This record gives sequence, structure tokens and C-alpha cells, in this order.
Amino acid sequence: MTERPDHYFSASPASADERRTIHVPLAGRTRAVQVAPGVFSAERIDQGTSVLLQNAPEPPSSGTFLDLGCGWGPIALTLGLRSADAQVWGVDVNERALDLARGNAASLGLSNVHAETADAVPAELRFDLIWSNPPIRVGKSVLHDLLLAWLPRMTDTGVAYLVVQRNLGSDSLQRWLIEHGFPTERFTSVKGFRILQVRPRA
Repeated sequence: MTERPDHYFSASPASADERRTIHVPLAGRTRAVQVAPGVFSAERIDQGTSVLLQNAPEPPSSGTFLDLGCGWGPIALTLGLRSADAQVWGVDVNERALDLARGNAASLGLSNVHAETADAVPAELRFDLIWSNPPIRVGKSVLHDLLLAWLPRMTDTGVAYLVVQRNLGSDSLQRWLIEHGFPTERFTSVKGFRILQVRPRA
């Protein structure tokens, strides 16, 4: 497969911003969303995200939630649709993805979904729930820094669910999280993906 000149973790993708509408299952219904090149999974909801959306526990009806690495928004949108009284924050470095996520939230009437870069998220916010298909392909160092920046922002009773492909290091990531003080269990395993349940540091 030929490497494209930009990546979904680029802040400003070099590819043309050619938007199109696709229809995807979100929160039990098929919904129209916009996608574009230069963002993660621009053709469909990727398999890992689908595993998370279909197998993570039902989110609380309210609270402050985080979708870490939101892309065009499938996780944040699902959380917003399922939990109308929650405030959902989608975070990404990719400005095109964030613009898509904002537009998709608006088209679905989700005023409770916010898509921002990390520095635009209020520093005082603490999260009751984190759902993420983390960007494994950025490399371990960047991934670890990302998790160490956001997992400590869980509330005392918060919980994170991370979906990671077994062949891309889910078990080693689980060990690393435990070594860094985050109680972590394998919540479930589906189609070669693990969903890791992560609790706050004691």
C-alpha cells in the first residue's frame, strides 16, 4: 500500500478536502455524516471503533465524557446521542477531522458535543468517562505521552475504555498502564480487538 503524503494524525492534511456523505450506524440508527480524505477511517466506521461502540457498557445518562482521538466523530457522536444530558468532548490534532466532527454534531442536533484540540479543552475539566480508539500508529512514545496527559484527568469514580487490536500491542499496553499506576483489566475481546477497562490511579 503506497504511503500517502499526509496522515490522519497530521494537524493539517495535505490532501484535498473533498467532503462526501456516508451513512453509518450510530446509537442504533443509520445516520448521515460527512467525511473527507486525510482523516482516520474516511470510508466507514473502522472495525476497532465498531467493536468499542457495540461492546462497551452503556454510558451514564449524564456527566463529562471524552473521546480521545475523535476523528470525524463516531465515538463522540454516539456518546452524545446516547447521553443527551452529558457534555462530550472530542479531542484530536487533525483540524479537518475536528471541523467534520463539529459539522456532524450540528447536523445531528447535538449541542452537547464539542470537538477541539487539546489546548482548547478547559484545563479544569475532569472526565467521568473516556472512550477511545487510541492512535496506536503514532508510536509508543507519543501514545504513552497522550495517555499520561488525559487518563489522570478522570474523576475519582471515572473509567476509560480503550479498544486496541491484539496484534498491535493491546496486552503490552495493558501491562504498561498497570506499571504506571492505572488499574487495567481486559473488559472483553472481540474479533482480535481487546477493550481495556482503565481506572484512575489510587
